[in-house]
Amino acid sequence: MIKELMHDPIFLGQKSEPATKEDFEAAEDLMDTLKAHSDGCVGMAANMIGVKKRIICFDDNGTYMTMFNPEIMKATEPYETEEGCLSLLGNPRKTKRYRKIKVKYQTTDFKVRIKTYDGFTAQIIQHEIDHCNGILI
Repeated sequence: MIKELMHDPIFLGQKSEPATKEDFEAAEDLMDTLKAHSDGCVGMAANMIGVKKRIICFDDNGTYMTMFNPEIMKATEPYETEEGCLSLLGNPRKTKRYRKIKVKYQTTDFKVRIKTYDGFTAQIIQHEIDHCNGILI
């Protein structure tokens, strides 16, 4: 189900709690909401729809993906960039990102995976994990 976007910086600034199998419906709602905003959005975290759980959904080069409890294990090649966010009003903001990241996460069937991402997909994942950590750009 497509959910309304959260814009409250106090809520968005709080760390998300670990996700469990009981949060699968929230992940489906998050994916539905991301797809509904696909014209201007490539990733979302669950707190953006008012759910304070560590769940992110994103477009991985044309394939939509969901991660439960993502954590960045390693990040290399820092660079400066500008990003926008559907939850924040105003123009894009400057931020530091890494070109290559190694992420540990759980799949939708809660199997643990470790995968390396680079380029724009790595940037999207970093932005969404920041949301899970209560960090706003």
